[in-house]
Amino acid sequence: MMPEVCEAALSEVPELPASTEPTDGEAPPVIIPPLPSVNDAEAMAEAARLTAALHKEVRSVQPLTTAQKKHWIKLAQEMVAQSDFRITRAQLLTVVDRNPKVQRLALVLALPDSSDWQVIGSVKVSTGTTGRKYYYVTPTGVFLNSSDRVGYRAEGTKNENGIRGIGAKGMRVWDFGWHNATKGWLSNGETGDIRLEMHATDPDFLESRLGHPASEGCVRIPAEFNVFMDRHGLLDVEYEQAASYDDRFKALLRKDRQPSPIAGEALVVVDSGEDAAKAASFAAPQKMTSLHKTIQ
Repeated sequence: MMPEVCEAALSEVPELPASTEPTDGEAPPVIIPPLPSVNDAEAMAEAARLTAALHKEVRSVQPLTTAQKKHWIKLAQEMVAQSDFRITRAQLLTVVDRNPKVQRLALVLALPDSSDWQVIGSVKVSTGTTGRKYYYVTPTGVFLNSSDRVGYRAEGTKNENGIRGIGAKGMRVWDFGWHNATKGWLSNGETGDIRLEMHATDPDFLESRLGHPASEGCVRIPAEFNVFMDRHGLLDVEYEQAASYDDRFKALLRKDRQPSPIAGEALVVVDSGEDAAKAASFAAPQKMTSLHKTIQ
């Protein structure tokens, strides 16, 4: 049986070489720029700049208290510690809490030699839901936007229900590859493979529902936040490198981008639902509309 695809099918891209050894008569090898590296003070200054830009460019930013920010940092640090991923440079982590009572994303500045991490801001998201056939629970873990594969952009086409499943034309789709996930329509814990992605959703019919589990397993984000991430290259640190030697990455990245020196590569999915009472208290306050009540 073929593994399930999360919202859109892509072909795996073979691993790309870091460089090519020269031979007689060939051009010299491509010199690949190093990953950006800044000290803690420079990273915090850039984080402050991005915080201001986020509130200017994204209207749906969710307010966070000091206690909530500490909670997000704790979740991120614990998940990174459990993984094989290591923080070797100051960088932003894109942290998603799949807990149905939370359904938020926070940008977290991670520092290699300090636990004094910072939260840039937070927005509502939708992760995988249960009870619908072929809908998967978004897996937890650390997932890299690696240059081993090339993401893509939405074409803005509508399905048979008039829905643009991955957003308006031009919206960025980040592809994290194949991962094992629980089948949300079964009660026995059976799993299968999905193509884990992060993308926008239909701006007219579905974006207003963000904040509740709804996807087939991917992470849905607001359109303005999609553009913000794309413009500042916040998940594209490896893609910037790859663009120096591979035109596929150069074509994908925005022409007007302003890549941040603290750009990262990691989507970190956590689940604070193990302590439901604490998670509920840390969920950002919001008014419960009749639509939200219906969905819940």
